[in-house]
Amino acid sequence: MKKLITTGLLTSMTLFLFAQDINTIINAKEVERIETILSSDAMQGRRVFTPGIEKAEAFIENEFSNIGLQKLNNSDSYLQNFTMIKPKFISVNATINQQSFDPKSVIVVTSKTDLSINETSGFEKVFIKAGSNLIMEAMKYTEAQKNYLVVVDTSFAKNFSRLIYFKRSIFKSDVSVVFVLSNINPATYSINAKHEITESTLSNIVGVIPGKSLKNEYVIFSGHYDHLGVGSPREGYPHDNKDSIYNGANDDAAGTTAVITLARYFKALNNNERTLIFVAFTAEEIGEYGSQYFAKQFDPGQVKAMFNIEMIGTESKWGRGSAYITGFDKTDMGKILQQNLEGSSFQFYADPYTDQHLFYRSDNASLARVGVPAHTISTSKMDNELNYHKVTDEIGTLDMNNMAEIIKAIAISSKTIISGKDTPTRVDAATLD
Repeated sequence: MKKLITTGLLTSMTLFLFAQDINTIINAKEVERIETILSSDAMQGRRVFTPGIEKAEAFIENEFSNIGLQKLNNSDSYLQNFTMIKPKFISVNATINQQSFDPKSVIVVTSKTDLSINETSGFEKVFIKAGSNLIMEAMKYTEAQKNYLVVVDTSFAKNFSRLIYFKRSIFKSDVSVVFVLSNINPATYSINAKHEITESTLSNIVGVIPGKSLKNEYVIFSGHYDHLGVGSPREGYPHDNKDSIYNGANDDAAGTTAVITLARYFKALNNNERTLIFVAFTAEEIGEYGSQYFAKQFDPGQVKAMFNIEMIGTESKWGRGSAYITGFDKTDMGKILQQNLEGSSFQFYADPYTDQHLFYRSDNASLARVGVPAHTISTSKMDNELNYHKVTDEIGTLDMNNMAEIIKAIAISSKTIISGKDTPTRVDAATLD
C-alpha cells in the first residue's frame, strides 16, 4: 500500500511539474514576444530575395542559438542554403501544326537562357483536361523532373496566366516544362523561348535536439517564415496609401512562433528518445521550394512524423481550444495525437476544407509525397479567413492565449511519438492526387 501511495504521489508530482514547466515556457506572453518581432513592419513582409527576409533569418537563428539547439549534420550554421533560379522572360515564338501560335498562350518553365524544342525533342506530351484542378495538375508536372509539353484546355483561358507562378523562381535543372493553351493536339510544333537567368541563395533555418536511444529516427516540427512582402498592384498585391506591408502575422509568423516555442520547451524537457528537428522553411509562398529541398536531404524512412504548423492565430470553426489536421485519413497520426490529449478539453479535428486541397498546399506535402506521415495543423477558416493574404494580416487580429493553448496541445499530443512509443502509419504516396 505504501508503494502504491508513493507511486501515486510521484505520478501526481510529475504531472504537476510537467504542467508547471509547460506553462512557464509556452504562454501568451512568450508567444506575443516572438510574434510581434516576426510580423513587425521592420521585416517588410518577409518576402524571399529581400532584406526583410534576411532580418527574419537573423532573428530565428538567434532564437535557435539562445535555446541551445545543435546544427544539422555538424554544420557551422543554422542556415540550410540552396540555390534558386530566377528566369526573366524575354521572348517566345511558337508554331503549332504549321500555324503561328499566340505567344501569350505559351508559358515556359526553364532554367535555360535559350530553349528551342519541337516534336522530335523528346518532350512527353500530356494534357490538362477541362474540369481538372489546373494548379494541382500543373504542379505535378513541374515537380516531376521530366521534360513535358503540357497542353492546357482552353476552358482554363481566364486562369492560364496563373501558371506564371511556376516560373518566377525554380530549382536549377536540366529539364523544362512548356505549357500551351490550346484545344488542338499538337502533332508538330516549334517553340523558342529566351530568358535572362540569375541565381540567388535562399535559406531554411534548421536546429536539432539529438535523440537519446533513437538518434537516427526523426520527428520534425516546421512552419514557413516567408510571406508576400510589400504590396504592388503590378504583382497582384493590392494595398492603400496607409498600409502596403503584408505582415503575415498568421501566415505564417504564427507557425514559426510555434516552432521556436516548441524548441525551447523540448530543449528544457530534455527527454526525447527520437531526434527532434525544428525548421523554419523559406519559399513556401512561391512553391514550397524550401521544404522540397529539405526533404531531399533525408532518408524518408528515418523521418517518423512531421508536425507542420500553419496559421494557428485565429479561432477554428469550432471555436477556441481546437485545431484541424490536414490529410487526417491518410495516416493514424491524428488519432495518436488525440489519444495523448485524453482528459483535456482540446480537440483535433479532420480538415473540413478538403475541397481546397490543403494537404497539398503547405510544406508537409514535400515530405508526404515520399511517404512520411506529414500533416499540417491549422485553425484557419479557409472558407472565411478575412485577412488571408491581405495587408490586414497583422498581430492585432490574433489571439495569443489561444495560440499558446494550441502550441501546448501540440507539445503534449506529440509525446508518445517523440518517445518512440508510437510510430504513425506511413502515407501511401501512390494514392496521392
